[in-house]
Amino acid sequence: MRRVTLFVNGASHNGKVVAVYGALADLLSVASTKFGIKATNIYNGKGGLIDDIALIRDDDVLYISEGDNFIDPPNNLESPHEFQSWAHTDWITLNVGGRRFTTTRSTLVKEPESMLAHMFRDKDVWGNKQDEHGAYLIDRSPDYFEPILNYLRHGQLIINDGINLLGVLEEARFFGIERLAEQLEGVIKNSQPPDDHSPISRKEFVRFLLATPTKSELRCQGLNFSGADLSRLDLRYINFKMANLSRCNLTHANLCGTNLERADLSNANLDGANLQGVKMLCTNAEGASLIGCNFEDPAGLKANLEGANLKGVDMEGSQMTGINLRVATLKNAKLKNCNLRGATLAGTDLENCDLSGCDLQEANLRGSNVKGAIFEEMLTPLHMSQSVR
Repeated sequence: MRRVTLFVNGASHNGKVVAVYGALADLLSVASTKFGIKATNIYNGKGGLIDDIALIRDDDVLYISEGDNFIDPPNNLESPHEFQSWAHTDWITLNVGGRRFTTTRSTLVKEPESMLAHMFRDKDVWGNKQDEHGAYLIDRSPDYFEPILNYLRHGQLIINDGINLLGVLEEARFFGIERLAEQLEGVIKNSQPPDDHSPISRKEFVRFLLATPTKSELRCQGLNFSGADLSRLDLRYINFKMANLSRCNLTHANLCGTNLERADLSNANLDGANLQGVKMLCTNAEGASLIGCNFEDPAGLKANLEGANLKGVDMEGSQMTGINLRVATLKNAKLKNCNLRGATLAGTDLENCDLSGCDLQEANLRGSNVKGAIFEEMLTPLHMSQSVR
């Protein structure tokens, strides 16, 4: 950022320090506002007409006119060269909360609209109080003031460890350094931990898994994993009761013995997952994909999906021997070529369910709704005793 000192043509007092942005027309517009005139020409200290913004350097002293020719300022006042030299070499010591900081006046006025610029742009205008050593007294925290002073020196926000960003932000607001305040607000926002309801990412969850002993129960009840990639992870015996797993990628994950009671698995992908002995009572898995899943536990522990919402799920080719699907909803589901031997389907809603090629030997379908269900290419005959309704 460049900043220059502007005077009305022919004057050397009551100047204005402004920042230089954009084109020459923008600078003329700022000058018009500052001085209440219709600025049309800009001259340097030697009377040269400036017609390109690129010709203006940092700390230049310029003169604004309304179209009239350059008027040399009175000789008895500071020349532009002397003013510029004073701006660079006038060293100032500040006593901020008992700690001294030494800097130049030009550093303190770099933000033209800030309180520091108004305090030190002109000598002794504000009547600032000084200590016995001549340092200007400022009743603020030195720890929070130091990053602000360094920002004015080099334009970069650098904060040492142990400094509270909120404290620096309050100082930036107090001194009216708006751009620094906006930058600090962004840094603080990015450094905040996610809200309690923000979804947990794969990276965060893997860190939890690695920090938990294999024999300890990992409690994830009610947590939000919405949209997370948990594929191929070992998730055995974890408590996901009432957790939000909607749209999760759980392909080929090991969910043996996992508690998914009342969890939200809507539109999740569990293709190829190991679901031996899983507890999914009243789980919402509407629209989920469970192609090729294994629910069959050799030890005899049966998967329990009683009362689950499985509308529109795709479970084609899954091994579900002895599974409990009592009073579950499987409306419009695809169960082609599934092994449902000894499965409990009593009271299950199988309306428009595709059961083509399934093995339903010894399955209990009493009271189930099989309206529109497809039973083509059955591996074993379906006896009426299995389905009373």
